[in-house]
Amino acid sequence: MNLCESPRYLDTEIVIVGGGGAGLAAAVAAGEKGANVIVIEKRATFGGNSALATGIFAAESPVQKRMMIDARGDELFKKAMDYSHWKIDPKIVRAFVHKSGDTVGWLEEKGLKFPWVLPLYPNQVPPVLHCPEGRGAALVKVLLKNCEDLDLKLFDGTAAKRILISDQGKVAGVLAVMKEKEIEFRSKSVVIATGGFGGNQELLKRYHPSYSENRVLSGIPHMGDGLLMCTEIGAATEGLGLLLLGGPRVPGSMLLTAVVAEPSPILVNRFGERFSDEDILCHFERGNTVDRQPDKICYALLDAKIKQYIIEEGLKRPGWGLQRQVPHLQPQIDPTELEKDLQTEVEKGEAKVSNSWDEIATWIGVVPEVLKATVDEYNGFCDHGHDEMFVKDPKYLLPLRTPPYYAIKSQSGFLGTIGGIKISDHMEVLNHQGNPIPGLYAAGVDTGGWQGETYAGKVLPGSAFGFAINSGRIAGENAASYVLGK
Repeated sequence: MNLCESPRYLDTEIVIVGGGGAGLAAAVAAGEKGANVIVIEKRATFGGNSALATGIFAAESPVQKRMMIDARGDELFKKAMDYSHWKIDPKIVRAFVHKSGDTVGWLEEKGLKFPWVLPLYPNQVPPVLHCPEGRGAALVKVLLKNCEDLDLKLFDGTAAKRILISDQGKVAGVLAVMKEKEIEFRSKSVVIATGGFGGNQELLKRYHPSYSENRVLSGIPHMGDGLLMCTEIGAATEGLGLLLLGGPRVPGSMLLTAVVAEPSPILVNRFGERFSDEDILCHFERGNTVDRQPDKICYALLDAKIKQYIIEEGLKRPGWGLQRQVPHLQPQIDPTELEKDLQTEVEKGEAKVSNSWDEIATWIGVVPEVLKATVDEYNGFCDHGHDEMFVKDPKYLLPLRTPPYYAIKSQSGFLGTIGGIKISDHMEVLNHQGNPIPGLYAAGVDTGGWQGETYAGKVLPGSAFGFAINSGRIAGENAASYVLGK
């Protein structure tokens, strides 16, 4: 919504800062309870990273029940807590998991279709990743339609600058800038859902101990507006600096990113040395291995036979299959597309093709004897059917002996941040004494306490998208109860 002239004040009951999945879910949930709601979004479009997502986590959903999938919330809660070694807030995780199945039903009632409930990885039991028809973009569209039906007011191009506090210490609204003019959105409650700070280099340097500009951000570059506004008024923090790391990425090519994630090439660091088992199934865990390397970069090495093997066998890393085309988890590669992307990266200086390992070593910047020793050692493992270094699955031990040889540079990748504002299980923002700031709520990746150091995609795939929608609903419902006195 745009106003011809920005007024000085607008009065409502709830202001939601951020129009991504969390903010829109909060708006609909609050609107359904009868609250007057305004959503302000800094960007020109709504949806945020949710519009780019594939599927949401849910337990005991109507879809799972229809498909006879036994996905018990109790068991999945314990899996999430065990995966994080109980370093996260169990009440928040419990609230999320408990709400998740109902949220899928809530979305179905609004017309969203969930034709697929899938494992992100082979043998992942039970399947919990709910992929809507049209993916995240369709889910955002449904929520926007519901905002319209509920007559909620949405303002794009409106940047929040400060949370307003009354003399009694309660939330009183938000000061924002619309069309270069300041406007006060006066309200009894505020919900923060601004998407983290993955695009804010200063905050990343401040809060992430191993910050590097070589990391590739694949999500929207959110700037941490919500975190800054909340801490300015005394909010506590939790999980600051945690990143949703993924596997190594080739910034210019999703296809080559998928190739780098395959188990058959080998990965070496800038010293020309292998550093992990290339068959690590979970690409979030694989991201940890790359993030440990100097400059957060690595090189995928393959030869002509491995390249042909990937073309003929299709992608083995099913997570990339989800990104490319649901529900086909092992898509075939178009050889023409692969050659085109390789040539583009070679021209950019981000890949190298040669008949000589010495030439590839020189391109990487390592002593040729070191890289040759790495390749020779690996080829010996292949000949004996046993990786004596990292115990890679023997079926992926394919020697590199058939030129041309390929080296593809890739970098540590992350979708965004997954920590920041400290909240309760009701999504209330907490102060340094552990007490709620009256009327202030937060949802989605702006918040901390629901995700550990390694993103739980191995046990709760879709949990970032799922937490955005579920925490948004919880925040919206509780904000509405607060302002309506219920």
